[in-house]
Amino acid sequence: MSDKLGFKPLPAAIAVGLALLIWFVVPVPEGVTPQAWHLLAMFVGVIAAIIGKAMPIGALSMVAIMLVALTGVTAEKPADAVKDALSSFANPLIWLIGVAIMISRGILKTGLGARIGYYFISLFGKKTMGIGYSLALSELLLAPVTPSNTARGGGIIHPVMKAIAASYDSDPEKGTQGRIGKYLALVNYHSNPITSAMFITATAPNPLVVDIIAKATNSDIHLSWGTWALAMLLPGLAALVLMPLVLYFIYPPEIKETPNAAQFAKEKLAEQGPMNRGEKIMLAIFAVLLILWAGIPAMIFGKAFAVDATTTAFIGLSLLLLSGVLTWDDVLKEKSAWDTVTWFAALVMMATFLNKLGLIAWFSGVLEGGIAHLGLGWAGASALLVLAYMYAHYMFASTTAHITAMLGAFYAAGLSLGAPPMLFALIMAAASSIMMTLTHYATGTSPVIFGSGYTTLAEWWKAGFVMSVVNLLIFVVIGGIWWKVLGYW
Repeated sequence: MSDKLGFKPLPAAIAVGLALLIWFVVPVPEGVTPQAWHLLAMFVGVIAAIIGKAMPIGALSMVAIMLVALTGVTAEKPADAVKDALSSFANPLIWLIGVAIMISRGILKTGLGARIGYYFISLFGKKTMGIGYSLALSELLLAPVTPSNTARGGGIIHPVMKAIAASYDSDPEKGTQGRIGKYLALVNYHSNPITSAMFITATAPNPLVVDIIAKATNSDIHLSWGTWALAMLLPGLAALVLMPLVLYFIYPPEIKETPNAAQFAKEKLAEQGPMNRGEKIMLAIFAVLLILWAGIPAMIFGKAFAVDATTTAFIGLSLLLLSGVLTWDDVLKEKSAWDTVTWFAALVMMATFLNKLGLIAWFSGVLEGGIAHLGLGWAGASALLVLAYMYAHYMFASTTAHITAMLGAFYAAGLSLGAPPMLFALIMAAASSIMMTLTHYATGTSPVIFGSGYTTLAEWWKAGFVMSVVNLLIFVVIGGIWWKVLGYW
């Protein structure tokens, strides 16, 4: 039996201290109920514990659910309080991401992900930049059905990238990372935030963004899978086209021509042999998911044939189980999926009741009042809110914690200041993924790729800041025009 505690004492003490400070010391502001303020105290404590990694996020979520049920901040009757604490486990968006993560295990298990990567490199890998675009294109194709951006960028694409770098003897341990590895590692990483912004199912926190925006607008804006994908298509593709060029300019690889890479990829494909049964089934199910998520049956045959996005995910998982591509043991072993469902449910529950108890409206009013006197107009005020929201990610090691803590209030403040609801929703949604570019701890993918040693910390942060500016400009300018053409604002 381990004699270690289940939490890290220092970050846990800081988190508890912050919660107790807000609960008992800071006076409840005018216009805020004691219940809302006490829930905020617990919420701040949980977010601080997540940032400080006091416990695994799933374990913290169990504690959060217990505290909400025990303190009764949402309801006076204990039975009602525990129902409230567990209420978000019935949220379809949470299960959409959890099931999609289970489905993505099939891409890893069958080897389809690596095959896609090597295939594109075999076609475009005669130049270093061509390899970069191959990695980005592979990311794009896998993104719709890989909600774990860490699994996609770190588990599928990164090993392919390292194999290519090693074939040119570009090894951090030998000091030869500048040959080709540094550039490819950065492209490998910076493809990840862009593709994460392009589909609801491309990273786990995106449905949280959908949920928060829907609640802020009383469901006037409820972004569907198809609406999100269409909106992000043009700016996302533009960002993917520019990103390898920008990184090539900042950190040009020593090796520019790579004729051997295409041959290396062909050899890897030959080792894999013809597509096996599992890969073919996975590819077919991949196509079914995209067709249903995009709403194509409803477009062709009418609304009666529309299929809900979460139902679609369950169809995909059921087909994988029925065909034997995945077994139930495979699903049980997909710990990240069950972990995501758990922490997602806890954080969505707390954010939902902060909104219901009026705290988000109060805080957004404070933000609105602070910005309104600057006389910036809705465009300037919105720009200030987006920049403050995005670059606050330097202080976060979790996109989920960041989105949960800040998005609701910042979005509501923007609406109060006159920002067009759909335009501001899409910009904030894009910023919620773009902010992953900034640091080596910004999301789960970053420590995986940074930890391979191809870049220094300074190089990583410089590339991250430059790409954050480039990506934000693309989504604001190209995205803004595209969304106007689509009639979204």
